[in-house]
Amino acid sequence: MTSQPTPAATQATFAIGDEHVASRVVDIITESYPSHDLAIAAFEGPGGRWDITMHFAEPPDRDVIHALVTETAGDAAAKSIVFSTVETKDWVKASLADLVPVSAGRYVVHGSHDRERVPPNKIGIEIEAALAFGTGHHGTTRGCLLLLDMVLNRRTPRRVLDLGSGTGVLAIAAARTLRRPVLASDIDPKSVLVGRENAKLNGVGNLVNVVHATGFQSPHFAVHGPFGLVLANILANPLRKLAPQLAAHLAPGGFVILSGLLPHQANSVVAAYRGAGLRLIKRIQIEGWSSLLMQRR
Repeated sequence: MTSQPTPAATQATFAIGDEHVASRVVDIITESYPSHDLAIAAFEGPGGRWDITMHFAEPPDRDVIHALVTETAGDAAAKSIVFSTVETKDWVKASLADLVPVSAGRYVVHGSHDRERVPPNKIGIEIEAALAFGTGHHGTTRGCLLLLDMVLNRRTPRRVLDLGSGTGVLAIAAARTLRRPVLASDIDPKSVLVGRENAKLNGVGNLVNVVHATGFQSPHFAVHGPFGLVLANILANPLRKLAPQLAAHLAPGGFVILSGLLPHQANSVVAAYRGAGLRLIKRIQIEGWSSLLMQRR
């Protein structure tokens, strides 16, 4: 994906002393802003400190940002936020420089600047994005890739769906491994375009079909289903609500990989899918995020 420069962006930086609190702040802010308007990353600093940097394509309401951080991390963290204006090209370049290749099972997610660092026995997935979410560097994406690797070591699902595909990294990983068509969907039209561009960049533009859809409200799901594997890296609330519909689109014995969950949210999501006829196969936790592998009975 090529980032189109704009004159300036708003940067907000602050630090939090606890990893789990930092994860919750990132989660809350990400839920509150469209992915194409926000780039956010959290990196561990000295002494267990977590440095959070946000870039907004449009100037945000600073009172809203302060309120969100206060709600999740306390008043002291909110008061420490420093806002500044930076050139867009500066923070995109800096973000990419910080994102070293990430390995998850057979997959290595990388930017173009690290293309040559992918081992020959690995599947490289090139994602040019300034967002930490969806590039493989976020614990949710890494968890999904590890569980995808596990499933594809056991099974070869005929039909795969990436629900809420974002950058398309999971759909690309499945398509490159299986060399079969993969359906991907997202509620954000700009994410649909990004997913299509990334699929072409990774040589699977003819295999990954990215469509604009909310939930399962599209005829594409009935046409392309039922699915032997569904990947859904979204958030806890929509995952719980989608449980009956998602289960209905799974083939008998089909697998679903769920992520975007904080650890305390995982049990309620498991319960929702158990109620829809699925059983828990594996749960993993990476960087304060939980990912689940479940199977239709």
